[in-house]
Amino acid sequence: MLIDGKDIAAAIESEVAAKTARGTKVTMTAVTSAPDFATQKYLAMKQRRAAAAGVSLNVVELPADASTEDVVACVREVAKSSDGVVVQLPLPQQVDKQVVLRSVPIDKDPDGFSYGYDKQSVLPPVVGAIDEISKLHEVEWKNKRVVVLGQGSLVGKPAARYARGRGARVRVYEKYNLDLTSLKTADIIISGIGQSHFITPEMVQNGVIVFDAGTSEDGGVLVGDFHKDVSEKALLMTPVPGGIGPITIAYLLKNVVTLARK
Repeated sequence: MLIDGKDIAAAIESEVAAKTARGTKVTMTAVTSAPDFATQKYLAMKQRRAAAAGVSLNVVELPADASTEDVVACVREVAKSSDGVVVQLPLPQQVDKQVVLRSVPIDKDPDGFSYGYDKQSVLPPVVGAIDEISKLHEVEWKNKRVVVLGQGSLVGKPAARYARGRGARVRVYEKYNLDLTSLKTADIIISGIGQSHFITPEMVQNGVIVFDAGTSEDGGVLVGDFHKDVSEKALLMTPVPGGIGPITIAYLLKNVVTLARK
């Protein structure tokens, strides 16, 4: 079964719009540097969705040669006048991503980079999307075999933390050390490696639950980490586009409204 992320996102955005319509003025700023194809599409989608929900989203684009200090200074400056600050990844190679992410104040961080480390942190949008889908479809996590592909700050790390928190048995891999046997026997797979069609049907078992949070470009088209035919074996699967992506944007807006109201 393919998950319709747009429907779930619409429900969340309706809740957000109801709150902003009651007079809660909310502003958010996204800081980016040399955005690639996927990032540009994602930012454009964020702006459209934010406007519809009554949230003002400004995008500040820094040059490709921006330094770590440049990005940190920008983050600190826009935080003064924004309810939430988003550092849009990836950043150029010369920029220290972790230093930049740590520069975002916790009370202005709708991406929830402090999830698991600070009680004031909101749920990261990708984790929020997984949580919303899990509630809607009654996904059981306790004692399930979960494989997480990737250890990034946006998907892999928080998703693994979430799954462990729900009582799952979690294994985390990158592309270079993936255990195919572990993948084949996984009950739930969460992927955020950004490798087009990396996982094919023969690599998973029947009845697997798939959360595809990876995005990449393939011939000018946005695709996920899983081949589309995996859906024929999956109990539940989030497609790309139209799956987790729309929900993460809605959840980001939900988070920034929560922070603004605090």
